[in-house]
Amino acid sequence: MKLSYLLTCLSFLMLLSTTEALAVVVVTPKAAVEKTEVNEAALSKKELRKQERKEKRETRRQFRQQIKEWFKGMRDTMDDSLLLLVLVTILLPPLGMYLYEGAATNRFWISLVLWLLFYVPGLIYTLYVILSEN
Repeated sequence: MKLSYLLTCLSFLMLLSTTEALAVVVVTPKAAVEKTEVNEAALSKKELRKQERKEKRETRRQFRQQIKEWFKGMRDTMDDSLLLLVLVTILLPPLGMYLYEGAATNRFWISLVLWLLFYVPGLIYTLYVILSEN
């Protein structure tokens, strides 16, 4: 009861504390827009959307074309021994590192520890070392 009385008093005080507006704004309705103008605007929005879609398609097509050209270039430059080394590395990363280094170096031991802890970090490390130097 006290809370409702308090809320009532506060709302009454808020009503009393309001001031009158010092300025008057007159809003006049604008002339009705013709349907043809609305249709033209809608058509232009549709045309803009179509144009945006065409541009996006074109950029995606160019991107795919660049990727295809990059893969063709990689096929030409990549020799068979590197391909076999990558396949061995995917199966056993430390073995791939050993074959790449030719001995049990620090890189081999890092690859082995990462591979023993988790497969993926060892694989990523070994592929990074092998592919970054070629």
